[in-house]
This record gives sequence, C-alpha cells and structure tokens, in this order.
Amino acid sequence: MTERQPLLLQSENTASEGRYPPRPDVRNSPENTLVNVQSEESIAGSNESLDKSTYNPSLHRTLEHPTSNFDTLVHLLKGNIGTGILAMPDAFKNAGLYVGLFGTLIMGAICTHCMHMLVKCSHELCRRLQQPSLSFSEVAFCSFETGPSGLKRYSHIARRMITTFLFITQIGFCCVYFVFVAFNIKEVVDHYFPHNFINVKVYLTLILLPMIPLNLVRNLKYLTPVSLAAAALTVLGLAFSFFYILQDLPDTDTVKPVASWAQLPLYFGTAIYAFEGIGVILPLENNMKRPEDFGGSTGVLNTGMTIVACLYTTVGFFGYLKYGENVKGSITLNLPPDQFISQMVRIAMAVAIFLSYTLQFYVPVNIVEPFVRNQCEDQRTKDLASTALRIVLVVFTCK
Repeated sequence: MTERQPLLLQSENTASEGRYPPRPDVRNSPENTLVNVQSEESIAGSNESLDKSTYNPSLHRTLEHPTSNFDTLVHLLKGNIGTGILAMPDAFKNAGLYVGLFGTLIMGAICTHCMHMLVKCSHELCRRLQQPSLSFSEVAFCSFETGPSGLKRYSHIARRMITTFLFITQIGFCCVYFVFVAFNIKEVVDHYFPHNFINVKVYLTLILLPMIPLNLVRNLKYLTPVSLAAAALTVLGLAFSFFYILQDLPDTDTVKPVASWAQLPLYFGTAIYAFEGIGVILPLENNMKRPEDFGGSTGVLNTGMTIVACLYTTVGFFGYLKYGENVKGSITLNLPPDQFISQMVRIAMAVAIFLSYTLQFYVPVNIVEPFVRNQCEDQRTKDLASTALRIVLVVFTCK
C-alpha cells in the first residue's frame, strides 16, 4: 500500500495576490496535523530553481542575421577543411598505413565528442546563469565560477588562458593560409614564366589587397557564399587530385603498415592541426536560427564532422598508398608539374584557402573587438575602431 504524502497547497487567492503567507493544506494528512509550512523565501527559491531548469538559451538570443542549418554546415566544413587535409598523406607516412587509417577515424570521433561536450557545457552554464549565449573563454570562466569553491579563484586565469591560446591558434592559422596561398601562386607562375624574379613577398602584398575588404564583413550570414565557394573549389581540387592518385595504385604491402614510435608524434601533430575547427564551434552554434539542430545524432555537427573525418582518412590513405615514402608535405606537390590539370589543382586549392581565411579570422577578431569597442563612446567611433582593428590584424597575419 502506497503511503499518501501530505500536500502543501496555497489558497487560490493568496497564491494569486501574493500578499499573505501561504497556508498549509493538511487534507491528505491522516491525523489532520500540520506537516510542513513553506516560507515565501523557500517558494521563491523553488521558483528560481524551476526557472533555471526550464530556461532555454536559444529562445532568448537576439540575432540580426541568423544562419540556417545549411549555412552552418558549410561554415563547419570550411572551418575544419583547410591546409591540413593536403598534409594527411605525409601524416600517414609518419604513422603507417593502418595506424593512420584507424588513428584518424578515432581522432575524428574524439574531436567530435569534445565539440559536443563544449556545446553541452555552454548550454548548461547558460541555463544556470540565464544567459542566451557564451563564448569559448566565458564557458571556461563560468565553469570555474560555478564549480567547486576551491577552483573559483582560478576562474579569471582560466579565461585569460583560453582567450590567449585561442587567439594565438587562430591567428596562426591565418598566417599559414597567407603563406600557403602565396607560395602556391608563385609556383604556378614560376612554372609558366621560369625567368621571372618576383619575390614571394610581392605575392603576399597582392593577396593582402583583396583580403582586407573581404574581412570587413562582420556577419557570418554574409560569409556563407564565400564559404560555399571555398568548399566547391576544395571539392574540385580534391577530385582532380584523386584523378592522379587513383591511377595505377600499388598494393598495400608496398608501404609500411605501422611506422616507428619516433615518427608517431609527427603524425599526431599533423592530424591534430588538420582538425582545426574547435575554435569556430561556439560562434557557429551561437549564430544559428535553430541551434537545437546543431547537436544530436543526425545534427549539423555530426554530419559535418563525419564528412571531415572521412575526407581526411581517404586523402591520407590513398595519397600515402600512391606515393609511399616519396610523399611530400602537401599532396599537390606530388602531382605532375608539367600538366595543366595539376596546376589548376594548385590554383583551386589556393583560392579555396584564400576564401577560407575569413572564417578563421572571425574567431580572433571577435576576441579582441569587444575590448576595442568598449574604449569608444559613440557608435561611429566604435565602428571606425572595429574597421581599423580588422585591417591591422589582417596586415599582421600577412607580415
């Protein structure tokens, strides 16, 4: 027999008016005795706890130009597929064919899991603090602030560390993108005009001119066509690369199944660099029209990262199988230089990386921009300061 629990109910009048203390209801008490009296403070605390548990951060976000699921997927793909994918055959050389095969898939699964953890932590902290969204560094700060009391003293240190490391990482990606584009264009020009003496710094300067206005765009919604064009060029470049790679493939016993232990750190370094999109995860999710579609087994994140992991594994596996120990740091360098298609692959990949720069640049500029804008008073000065900041950072990554 189930024991009946006493109910504590407020009368309708006092509950609605809130002017008198709540009166206990002892109708379900077997002895009609007072069993519990809740104060107004405890009820307020219960309501506050209920509000926190039912608070939905996505319903409180005010976005001027939210991105659709497709927009977010395109940005996610281009945020992860950069210069690292071209180095995956070299990474497989340092791991061995089968260690690289399973290692890359496992690493992709781990990276995806960590991205899910980051988003879930952000959602939980948003509910606790009733904030619509949090940045990467704010997630670290609030985790320490709302965690064990012994860790609260380190909250500011955690935020500064995350901000610093994230800024350096993303700025580093931008620098690599500049160098990659400049050197690939120079190699193509040198192939067709072998007697020219144009220094690579000239190409860097020429790239800088269109790069500045492209990075003055401040909204991810408007960057979707840029990321889409970059994704299309990447697919085109990889398709033509496989045209050469899949011709006359040797047997798998012609390459090492497992490399030496001394080479494994080089594999992990290249593979971790290739999965470079962790910094763009929260900005993408925070700008979605329907952020509830970001997670889940068939959500944007799993869909995008499955494509990324499969592409990395495929390029690395077949690239290493084709060229073996002669594979170079970028698979495009192994393509026959005297053929027009291989030169077009280099141009396509260079333009794709050039267009991908805007998404990688979005993260570091949004770290520094709020601080710069807070130093200004009127809106016009804030906009000018933001524009100047973007120009300075783009020039810095070029130099």
